[in-house]
Amino acid sequence: MKRAMRYIIFYAGLLGLWILLTELKIWPPYLFPTPWGVAESLYAGFADHSYWIAIRVSMQRVLIGYGISVVLGMVLGLGVASNKFLEDTMGGLLVSLQSLPSICWWPLALLWFGLSQNAILFVVIMGSLLSVTLAMEDGRKQMPNIFGQAGRNLGAKGFKLFWYVLLPASLPFIVSGLKQGWAFAWRSLITAEMLYLSLGLGQVLMMGRDLNDMSAVIAVMLLIIALGYIVDGIVFKGMERRLQNKWGLAPAN
Repeated sequence: MKRAMRYIIFYAGLLGLWILLTELKIWPPYLFPTPWGVAESLYAGFADHSYWIAIRVSMQRVLIGYGISVVLGMVLGLGVASNKFLEDTMGGLLVSLQSLPSICWWPLALLWFGLSQNAILFVVIMGSLLSVTLAMEDGRKQMPNIFGQAGRNLGAKGFKLFWYVLLPASLPFIVSGLKQGWAFAWRSLITAEMLYLSLGLGQVLMMGRDLNDMSAVIAVMLLIIALGYIVDGIVFKGMERRLQNKWGLAPAN
């Protein structure tokens, strides 16, 4: 109940501040819409199914791109962490590439794939791949060597050693990287959709801008934030809680 009350008080305060600013008329209504104007835009978007279609298309894209980046990132990160040559050469390159904004891959995507779905998926993959790779690499490095030695002494080798010993021991680091990778994938997708006409949330956002409909723009922004928050709360926070309970790291009540 205390946690729920904190949420209610916080968001009620934000809503009250929003209403106050609209009443003060610091900005004209077409630049700073009212909360009920944004609510009307949300209702209209769901009523004509345009928001439902945009959500379905965007979620489909991000799940495909993120899934590919997770598989490639785990394999690449484990390889870099397990091979001294790859660690000395590719490891530094991966760290450098992570500082590159994902939208910088857009010109390459256009040249390689053209204005297509594959170009958007490429940007999404590159936006999240490095985070997952570096998290897998760090998890493998930070894991005590005694875990691997104990697994080998008990007869685990090859894939079984990785699946039953190395991977579970690295999960706290991997989950953190997966969470960060999801955030980067979601941002990369919306940015790519804003630059290319496609049936996604990014395109709906740009349509609101082109029509000078600030209520629609803010409505889509709130929708993007809400979807990211829901995925983080359902998937990643649940995984973190389970890991904390398993490793005895859960905070005391």
